[in-house]
Parts: sequence; structure tokens; C-alpha cells
Amino acid sequence: MKLRDLALHYVGRYATSRKKLSDYLKRKMRERGWEGENPADLEGLIADFVRLGYIDDAAFAAARARTMAARGLGQRRVNEDLRAKGISEADAGDAQAESAAQKWQSAERFAQRKRIGPYANEPASEEQRRKQFSAFLRAGHDFEIARKFVAALPGEDLEAD
Repeated sequence: MKLRDLALHYVGRYATSRKKLSDYLKRKMRERGWEGENPADLEGLIADFVRLGYIDDAAFAAARARTMAARGLGQRRVNEDLRAKGISEADAGDAQAESAAQKWQSAERFAQRKRIGPYANEPASEEQRRKQFSAFLRAGHDFEIARKFVAALPGEDLEAD
């Protein structure tokens, strides 16, 4: 199978970024052994795919940020994920801004999923609150938002800042 065919199959099946496609193609070349006389022009192939609109790092970043926010993950976690996926700061800008704007709603979804604070069935013990607070921070939420949700009593209405 040709390298271009592999790339087309991959972008047709998965939402991807430049870096992810490059990593995939390098892995496939390593696994199958490159048979061509000349080294493969991965950058040229990826540039063609970008030009044709098959790959759009900004759209990928926005979709990824929305998905993560829907799962209740915070802005810091979204930023780390985009950086790990090889999304440049320029392409990640809109996604990061949207993530920042949705930080309260994302934290609320996280609290609902984990039954923390106002979404708990009963007040948490001190040990449970420490664990819940740590979970909020690992999920990428900032200190103040985590503190508000963890300190809230079951059924309490919280207001966004």
C-alpha cells in the first residue's frame, strides 16, 4: 500500500492533527519497512493534506476542547492535551479561549459526574473532600473553582463568578 493511500485512509477514518498523522505514517514506515529508493516526503504529503483541507489543526483543537469540556475537564488539562497532540499555540488559540470561557460549566459537569459538592447525596468527610479536591485539580480545574465545589453542601446552589 502506498504512503498516500495509508494517509488518506487514516484521515478518512479519524479526526487528526499534523503531528498525529506524521507519527502514524512514521510508525507504518518503520513497521513495514520503507521500500522506495528515495526517502518519503512526509512533510510534503502532510502539507498537501492541509492545503486540501483534510487536516485542520485549529478545527481539531476546537473539537477536542469541546469534547474534553463536555467530559468536565478543565482548561489546564485541555491545554496540556492540545500541546501533547502537537497543536501549535496559534492553532490552539480559539480552543483555549473557548475552554477558558466554559471553565465554570466544565467544573459543574465534573462535579455532577463525580457526585461532588452540590451533586453529592450526603456531605463528604474531610478525607473525601481532600480526595475530591485532588480529583478536581487533576482534571485541570483551578484552585478556587475546585474549592467552591468541594466545600458546597449537597443541594446547594453555586453561582459562577
